[in-house]
Amino acid sequence: METGDILLLTALMFAGATLYSSVGHAGASAYLAAMALVGVAPATMRPTALVLNIIVSSIATWRYVRAGWFSWPTLWPFLIAAMPMAFIGGGIHLPGEYYRPFVGIVLWIAAARLFLPGEIGTTDRSARAPLWGALIAGGVIGLLSGLTGTGGGIFLSPLLIFLRWSETRTVSGISAAFILANSASGLAGNIASVGSIPAEVPYFIVAVVAGALIGTTLGISTLARKMILTALALVLLVAGGKLLFS
Repeated sequence: METGDILLLTALMFAGATLYSSVGHAGASAYLAAMALVGVAPATMRPTALVLNIIVSSIATWRYVRAGWFSWPTLWPFLIAAMPMAFIGGGIHLPGEYYRPFVGIVLWIAAARLFLPGEIGTTDRSARAPLWGALIAGGVIGLLSGLTGTGGGIFLSPLLIFLRWSETRTVSGISAAFILANSASGLAGNIASVGSIPAEVPYFIVAVVAGALIGTTLGISTLARKMILTALALVLLVAGGKLLFS
């Protein structure tokens, strides 16, 4: 990997970790977007994104749980269905001609989610998700997580918000813990893929740790993030388009 590509990836991953962790996410779609922009091979993209996801979501989970932004009763039905499906998805190898457009669509979904107004919702009224609904949703999201190398937060958060299955304050912590478990399960499903992680990954780890510490601080302080999330959505649109049409 060229020095310029390493510096660019490191900067983009720092930005992705900062922005995503501010809303309880780990940034996998941003890491995938960054790697797509510099032409990283699909076989390298998924395990690298999952490793970085595990690191960032660990920090985010710890900080949001400590701040009281978490609900185990809301999380567990989604989690018990998602983890085995993420493991299965992680073991499925998609050829590059299928993987690239599939991830491109995921990036566009992430962008659409970030463009939505009221990013983290405005109501604190919620009702517990029905068990059958949480199990079905968790299973589908888990499979998508394993297949694409993401943690599934880009799907879980809007679901919780739109259906009012969680209070506003707890969405970030629930998403962070969900992403942590799914990312670990997805990576375990294809542990051999770890051998494809580039030698430059220590630089990326330092960048995302720094980003996660800053992002979770912003998230806990409820700093307004609409403008920077909109900018990130534009990056995801460009990267998703490159994957879909290149």
